[in-house]
Amino acid sequence: MNRSFIVFTGAAFFALALVVNAQVGSSAQMGASAKVGAPAKIITAPSREGSHRLAVQVDVNDPVVMNLALNNMSNVAQHYSATGQKVEIELVAFGPGLHMLRDDTSPVKARIKSMSESMPELVFSACGNTQENMTRAEGKEIPLISQAKVVKSGVVRLMELQERGWSYLRP
Repeated sequence: MNRSFIVFTGAAFFALALVVNAQVGSSAQMGASAKVGAPAKIITAPSREGSHRLAVQVDVNDPVVMNLALNNMSNVAQHYSATGQKVEIELVAFGPGLHMLRDDTSPVKARIKSMSESMPELVFSACGNTQENMTRAEGKEIPLISQAKVVKSGVVRLMELQERGWSYLRP
């Protein structure tokens, strides 16, 4: 037989023995109460009360996606309100999604107005770069709904929110 094959086989056998030994050792550490076939213990993340934050991206001019985003935002806000916890939710619209926050083209502006009045934890951010590009392309100022705040760049805003630990959702 080839000498390198014998060395390889010996190394593989040694590695297998280490793995089996580690598994037996960790089983022994679990204690006598651990049983084969017993249900696994579910470990949940520690509660972060008061620090729930969600960033929602809308980048398409589609009323279905816009309404889905609003539904998600509403569900999250209602969930944490019912549990007595605070939540911050920011929708960031850019590219074709800016139509969601345009006063002249938004198919959901009445719903945004209503939600903003009943859920003050919602923020609607409009991409300034997209607004400038639309102004140039259409040859007129692009009016935004009163609930929208302009950020320089929608993509950069989403990056910054995620870097600060915000959860991200793209419906």
